[in-house]
Amino acid sequence: MSKSRVAVVGAGLGGLCAAIKVKEAGFDVTVLEKAEKVGGTWRDNEYPGCACDTPVALYEFSFAPNPKWSHLFPRAPEVQAYSEDLCDQFQLRPHLKLGEEPTRAEWNDAKGVWAITTKQGGSYEAEVLIPALGQLNRPSIPDIPGKDTFNGKSFHSARWDKSVDLQGKRVACIGSAASAVQLIPEVAKVAGHLDVFQRTPNWCIPRNDMEITDEDKALFLTDLEAAMRLGAMNREIIYERADRFFWQAFEWTDAGRNALTRQALNHLEAQVADRELRRKLTPEYPIGCKRVLIVDDFYPALQRENVSLVTEGIERITETGVVTKDGVEHPADVIIWATGFETTGWHWSMDVTGKNGVHLQEMWKDAPEAYLGITVAGFPNMFMLYGPNTNLGHNTITFMIEQQVGYAVDALKKLSDAGAKSIEVKPDAQTRFNAELQKQLAGTVWADPQCHSWYKTADGRITQNWGWHTREYAKRTKEVALADYLVG
Repeated sequence: MSKSRVAVVGAGLGGLCAAIKVKEAGFDVTVLEKAEKVGGTWRDNEYPGCACDTPVALYEFSFAPNPKWSHLFPRAPEVQAYSEDLCDQFQLRPHLKLGEEPTRAEWNDAKGVWAITTKQGGSYEAEVLIPALGQLNRPSIPDIPGKDTFNGKSFHSARWDKSVDLQGKRVACIGSAASAVQLIPEVAKVAGHLDVFQRTPNWCIPRNDMEITDEDKALFLTDLEAAMRLGAMNREIIYERADRFFWQAFEWTDAGRNALTRQALNHLEAQVADRELRRKLTPEYPIGCKRVLIVDDFYPALQRENVSLVTEGIERITETGVVTKDGVEHPADVIIWATGFETTGWHWSMDVTGKNGVHLQEMWKDAPEAYLGITVAGFPNMFMLYGPNTNLGHNTITFMIEQQVGYAVDALKKLSDAGAKSIEVKPDAQTRFNAELQKQLAGTVWADPQCHSWYKTADGRITQNWGWHTREYAKRTKEVALADYLVG
């Protein structure tokens, strides 16, 4: 295994992190990416106002601090530029196969390799497969009657149509969650009129963003070593707050729940004076049940004269607009679908076939399941990034990705040291882990019967989120427990 070939599928931040660390460990790595650029979600999402809702000190990789950020909460183009910079800084360009979309990966037990084929007709073999396909990249548009009859322009927020000029137009934004609260303030500045169709209100807390000035950047560069130390300290402080404070809210302690609820209500009351509008914007479900939105300018945007919040349910879409269940038609020139992504179905763009011809999609038809969200029984030498139950309601996914990549590299080193060709999690270890995980999740806010979100399946199984604070994940992924694996 000392010359093991590793195929990483996807060149978002997760895939790039994997490529960097696998390369550093001395293994041969190839990154297959369907698009012509790296960046993943930050490449795809180009809607106005798109930004990260995690402080940059936490979102950038711990091993790759960046002095170029303009704000504490980085803007999408800056994160995309960071992705490109990672490729240059760690000399990944020769390892990238851009414009190569894997459609099938099949384990060949006799040869001990993954055979990968691409939509473009390419074929690759690798002893190790690291799918870094993400979760939030398959746009979901609800099947509303008449949506195909609309005569105007319509597009999903993650597939923004830059050719459409919104200046002075009547715009309908369907959805009011994570992407919507970022794009609505920007669209409201140019639209003639903007109708925001809200199915369910969201809990929002302040972002308190700040600009990182040119002077700050200059000081960073004059004493890089000191700046790095200060940056690490700042990262640790923010991490502590995210892991200790926010986790208590999702774990559903009284203190955590009450503190986060009060923070959200204070934010709403401070920004919205109208009592009726506050009522429409106050959720009836417990905080943390759905993604908590971190935003400063959404509530003010809703109070502009050219913006209306529509809370009646949508009945149908016509050639000229949106009809709500009260019979009112809201005229529109453009419809923006800010309706999120397909998540719980785990419909990867790549068909993965493990031992004995078992398809991962078939195995996961009821609910996805993995060991530590990384490995799956029957799929040797496969290490997923951002797999089942590794999403967070708090902290940052880049922290989780770094732990997952470290775990995969540790497994590769152990295989190399043992002179073995494959490693596969034992079925009983996977079952035991998931039983413990689901028991833990049953005590979180996501298990509340009032809670309906993309975090769980229709029958209530929580398949997206991790069940403890992130320190616990770091502890469990620090080293591969070979007793839980078949090594051969």
